[in-house]
Amino acid sequence: MTSPYLQIDVFAEQPGAGNPLAVVFGGERLETAQMQAIAAWTQLAETTFVLPASDSKADYRVRIFTTQKEIAFAGHPSLGTAHAVLEAGFARARDGLLRQDCQAGILPIRLEGNGNSRTLTVRVPRSRIVRAAETGDAVLDILHDVPLGTAPPALVEGGRRWWLAELADESRVRLLRPNRYAVQRLADTTQSLGLCVFARCPGRSYDMVVRAFPLGVGIEEDPASGAANAAIAAFLDEAGALGSLGRRYRVSQGREIGRDATLELSIDDARDVWVGGCCQTVIRGELDW
Repeated sequence: MTSPYLQIDVFAEQPGAGNPLAVVFGGERLETAQMQAIAAWTQLAETTFVLPASDSKADYRVRIFTTQKEIAFAGHPSLGTAHAVLEAGFARARDGLLRQDCQAGILPIRLEGNGNSRTLTVRVPRSRIVRAAETGDAVLDILHDVPLGTAPPALVEGGRRWWLAELADESRVRLLRPNRYAVQRLADTTQSLGLCVFARCPGRSYDMVVRAFPLGVGIEEDPASGAANAAIAAFLDEAGALGSLGRRYRVSQGREIGRDATLELSIDDARDVWVGGCCQTVIRGELDW
């Protein structure tokens, strides 16, 4: 039995700029082991499986897999799946929202605009600061000769852990070459995904540059990470360090690895973080597994 299969470029204003995602429909016909095998076979950072909603409050259900395991939530898989669901006619928005059921709960996805320029924005489970970096922490050794920014490095958690570090300026982020083995050890010893660095970019068409190194799950650099960017927004908000960024800003990510993703971040009156961007369908076909 075949299943509709799409590959979506997420956080991309044109094909090839963002983070690719595989979306498989008919997930209710597959066992968990089959889903994991398919996700390993696609060799993409994440593969999602769409199922009918099991909760009347949701429009559809999604299961999200990396090449190694199932995860409760991730930003770019949520937005790419919502884009695929709309394109396939599997679900329709109600009052400008889709409601996605995943292991992290029922999450709203907001729609703005139409066609390839349509923006999808998901409310992300909020991260919290676990602790600020202290003398002797490996993250400070990794960044020992790099000028830092306003907010001191910290470990944050929102279902998945990240070390976050603000660098002094955009060029420091763009030119950073962290020791990948040291970042992997940092991830392993703190049960985190790895290190995410960022800097403010005044006077540019974007407000922040971000690079993410999730070596804890075997990815050397992520071209566009919704969850990591949402963690940065929550971190700066909790630390009182948003400053001139305000509660709505744009992020550039992925140029160092040949991409050019654009992410939109916002913090609402309830202090919930939303992350969004455009999605492009690149491949339409059928999966015969």
